[in-house]
Amino acid sequence: MKYLSTRGGVSGLSFSDTVFEGLAPDGGLILPEDIPEFEEKELNELSKLSYVELAFEVFKRFIDDIPYEDLFQLIKRAYESFRTPEVAPVVKKGDIYILELFHGPTWAFKDIALQFLGVLFEYLLQKTGRKINILGATSGDTGSAAIYGVKGKKNIKIFILHPHNRVSKVQELMMTTVQEENVENLAIEGTFDDCQAIVKSIFMDLEFKRKYRLTSVNSINWARVLAQIVYYIWAYFKVREEEKVEHIYFCVPTGNFGDIFAGYIARKMLKKKIPKLVLATNENDILYRFVTKGDYSVGSVKPTISPSMDIQIASNFERYLYYFYNEDAEKTKKAMEKFAKEKKLEFSSEEVKKVQEDFVSARVTEEETLETIKEFYEKTGYVVDPHTAVGIRAVNKCLSERPVVCLATAHPAKFPETVEKALGMPYELPLEIKRLFELPKRYQVLPANEEKVKDFISRQAL
Repeated sequence: MKYLSTRGGVSGLSFSDTVFEGLAPDGGLILPEDIPEFEEKELNELSKLSYVELAFEVFKRFIDDIPYEDLFQLIKRAYESFRTPEVAPVVKKGDIYILELFHGPTWAFKDIALQFLGVLFEYLLQKTGRKINILGATSGDTGSAAIYGVKGKKNIKIFILHPHNRVSKVQELMMTTVQEENVENLAIEGTFDDCQAIVKSIFMDLEFKRKYRLTSVNSINWARVLAQIVYYIWAYFKVREEEKVEHIYFCVPTGNFGDIFAGYIARKMLKKKIPKLVLATNENDILYRFVTKGDYSVGSVKPTISPSMDIQIASNFERYLYYFYNEDAEKTKKAMEKFAKEKKLEFSSEEVKKVQEDFVSARVTEEETLETIKEFYEKTGYVVDPHTAVGIRAVNKCLSERPVVCLATAHPAKFPETVEKALGMPYELPLEIKRLFELPKRYQVLPANEEKVKDFISRQAL
């Protein structure tokens, strides 16, 4: 399998090349040349596999430059730290299936991709004798998951930008209490979009990128999307077995479009046995407006109680656009250049119909999020975090069909203040998370200024 850029300037990349490249040199995002589809006869065999075995079967269809024996061991190592051997359990609560993606070391779905990416980086660097500096931006969970994926690993230094005082306390502590020398936390005085814009701009400075051997762990890294495809297929098999049906819907609370894009690829691989994906947004609703009205225009970021979705520029949107435009790289490039200048794209009613063949969408307010946490607990005895609550509410707003799987993207313990407010009672934190509040912190506060960030990197990089 070879890889190419959505903007047409790069092709013929190996999987290992894409892992280190992150953003393509032409400014596009990297995708495989083909999306393999599962044949009907394969599905029954795949459905019997463990999570690690299924991940191996999915990965080997996209990776041909790592020996299979090594690849299997990397996957096995990646998921050894999870609190359940299932990795991503599927539980039914009321009339909704919940896909629990929070059993990794930082209690959020990002661990599933970033634990793999951490061992993959280490493996490839040992093979080549290279060193890298990882640069990423986080709206809450990516940063801690990336840090836990690479902390203490050889030949790697990581720089993570997060919006200062705009992530939850637990999210912040999971990043800033890590003391390893190869970890640098930068608290940026601005929004997540400011952090992301700085990172994207630095990656576009090819001279700086090459000089400091920068690579990405943000959701623009294809290896992350690849790791996330697996849990859709895993959950599909679990619910298919339970319900004895062939078609299963999925709901994804998303702001950056990375997680739901993995679902879009899984849908292709399963030949549309996922009829549609429910795209759930909070009040930062650029993706909702795109799906329902064809309006992809940037507004101002509103801080909410589901902060990982407080995003107005979805960094993975370009990947979907490439397929939306029937893999026309030139058309994709022109659209993204227009968006960079005008901060908006408009789609016709016919184009919106085409989008709605893949997605339905709902926008969920803060008040509705709190109501959903409370109501879902009262009905099922199950506590969800605010992002998962956005997903559950979106399902109830815009999808009557069942069965449906809602992705639980984080454990409620990452947002205890919000959960307590919704439930009207104390919420007991797991001991592992309680201990974070007693640890010393290590981080730097910087203005939302690209040159200041570059200066810090140049002084601290490997």
